Amino acid sequence: MLTAFTRAFRTPDLRKKLLFTLGIIALFRLGSVLPTPGVHTENISRCLSQAKAGDSGNLYGMVQLFSGGALLKLSVFALGIMPYITASIILQLLVVVIPRLEALKKEGQAGQTKITQYTRYLTIGLAILQSTAFIALARSGQLFPQCREDVLLDKNNIFVIITMVITMTAGTAVIMWLGELVTDRGVGNGMSILIFTQVIAVFPVELMTIARTKGLFVFAVVIVTGIAMIALVVMVEQAQRRVPVQYAKRMVGRRMYGGTSTYIPLKVNQAGIIPVIFASSLLYLPQLITTLFTNSQEEPHPIVQWINQNLVSGDTPAYMITFFLLIVFFTYFYVSITFNPVEVADNMKKYGGFIPGIRPGRPTAEYLNYVLTRLTAPGALYLGLISMVPIVALALVGATQNFPFGGTSILIMVGVGLDTVKQIESQLQQRNYEGFLK
Repeated sequence: MLTAFTRAFRTPDLRKKLLFTLGIIALFRLGSVLPTPGVHTENISRCLSQAKAGDSGNLYGMVQLFSGGALLKLSVFALGIMPYITASIILQLLVVVIPRLEALKKEGQAGQTKITQYTRYLTIGLAILQSTAFIALARSGQLFPQCREDVLLDKNNIFVIITMVITMTAGTAVIMWLGELVTDRGVGNGMSILIFTQVIAVFPVELMTIARTKGLFVFAVVIVTGIAMIALVVMVEQAQRRVPVQYAKRMVGRRMYGGTSTYIPLKVNQAGIIPVIFASSLLYLPQLITTLFTNSQEEPHPIVQWINQNLVSGDTPAYMITFFLLIVFFTYFYVSITFNPVEVADNMKKYGGFIPGIRPGRPTAEYLNYVLTRLTAPGALYLGLISMVPIVALALVGATQNFPFGGTSILIMVGVGLDTVKQIESQLQQRNYEGFLK
């Protein structure tokens, strides 16, 4: 990997792309620490230190992860990339449900451009809702429940509140623009690079906190555990089941086409990180319910008490079992809507392709569905176990839910890192033919 980066910096056009990407990342991190107008920076720093001192499991942990610690600071880029991710997931689900969106997807590049436009509009709408919600939490003092300081300069001024909402929403729009710039002029997928940046931004602080509070022995154990998890994730992310496909020879005019052999690569983790995001988002709903229906003057309802005792904290058996089962369910659900065996079988039949030993058409679709179902089982178990490791094992050393070697963060880091390195190597192969000539 280091050799690929070294060769990339020696190539002038690739060097420009890498430097441009690094410049966008620096600008992105600057916006993550730039406070929104109307925020009391000193008070919010004190409240943030108090929240880190106590183990505060909150209902916006996933958003905090994707904001790189910028959410609790109420910075310009406080919402991070999460509104865009949520909008993309919603559009992917709606494509299966709404025939108009499904027709747009089949139109090719023009239809995909239209879906991307809808994603941007939905991202802005979600950003308005989320920024309003978090500013309302800060205004009422529920953003830091244990802190009595006012984190807003003038929480009763409606003009200041509206300005903060507009600023944070505009920050989300700028993040989308920066991601598209990286995709067009830089290296790798822009949104993925920004997610990767936000996730690794908390690494140095968290590792230093563990070394300072838990000692060097625990720090070494955590590092070794993290390296082992990264190696496991790399191995599984690269694993795939190759279904062989043979194309028959056919005459078109005076030319012979076909007769080639290829394969359909089915990854073990076909769903990626989406099931973990779905499961985490759903498990924040019970925390939201307890926040809305808890009154300090009245005795809470028995159902609210049970939710507060079993589904709010991550170290309870009910939470762990529910989290694991949700990940397995959403893995099968997401794979079923993103890979259509019937459509793949029809396309193969249209171009004269077949799987050796399997008849074209319906038998091919049934065979692909059988292979995919068998392959999704270890993928779902892998996602569930990786996500449970920080809850079960790392919690033994007193790590918080924002621990750097958490399952979600490792999946993001490894996935984006592998994809970016592959893109750099592919661009290097277009400019360097030494291996082929030898």
